[in-house]
Amino acid sequence: MVRRFSSGVVLLEAVGTAVSHMHEYLLHRAVLSFTGADRASFLQGLITNDVQDLTDTTAVWSALLTPQGRWLSEFFLYATPDRILMDCPADHTEMLTKRLSRFRLRADVQIESTPFQVVTGAEGCQIPQNILTSAPDPRCDGAGWRAIVTEPDQSGETAADFLERRLTLGLPDVMDFESEQTLALEADMDLLHGVSWKKGCYMGQELTARTHYRGLVKRRLLPVTLSDGKFPDEGGVIVSGEREVGDIRSRNGDRALAMLRRDAWSASDLTCNGQPLSVVWPIWFPEEMRA
Repeated sequence: MVRRFSSGVVLLEAVGTAVSHMHEYLLHRAVLSFTGADRASFLQGLITNDVQDLTDTTAVWSALLTPQGRWLSEFFLYATPDRILMDCPADHTEMLTKRLSRFRLRADVQIESTPFQVVTGAEGCQIPQNILTSAPDPRCDGAGWRAIVTEPDQSGETAADFLERRLTLGLPDVMDFESEQTLALEADMDLLHGVSWKKGCYMGQELTARTHYRGLVKRRLLPVTLSDGKFPDEGGVIVSGEREVGDIRSRNGDRALAMLRRDAWSASDLTCNGQPLSVVWPIWFPEEMRA
């Protein structure tokens, strides 16, 4: 599990060593820069969300999929007067640059790595002074803000605070996806404003739309909690009776995100390592979909 979700190790280690209360940037995130006159139209034709929704005070959460609709990476986009900045997994910067560059052709767009860093904070937490840009996290109410800074800053929250807050809200991060396996809808990107149903075609759009309109999602990421004990540091299978129905992704203490089969959402006998487990429905998850 740690190997598969290697970028998540930073967060888990941060929880285990939270003796310092210094605020810090997110070590598992990095920033790419897109410049050139065609930067917006270039991204528009490739990613799941609508780049036209970007303003200088908002961010867009989106993903790059395979042609078969499987997840490759997720990221936040921000617009500045002369470029679009992409807050993405640090382990994915080289892959994203190479894959996206294949589609550049004659488009006027340049993709570059930057030394910039990502800082997050809960609502009411002070936004850093030395920011390039900031915006509310667009996924749901209460998700706080994200900012891109030019150097380390002591405003914002620690990685441990960020992990606990997003687990409470049920918000996924890179370590909750499986490369070329997870569907965007399985990771709740449709419910968390990560997919546009109004824009034109993008890579993987056909399967994503078909899954959405035919209601074919058989599993989703959901926040779960143990009634006693803590989740293991690695792995973790969810069982209903004698049947495996899910697995644990991000975790911290008795909270976690789990990829859980839909036919087990209402099961009363869910366990992980023999401990009773229950789904904690997030406020953004529609009540009519919980059955």
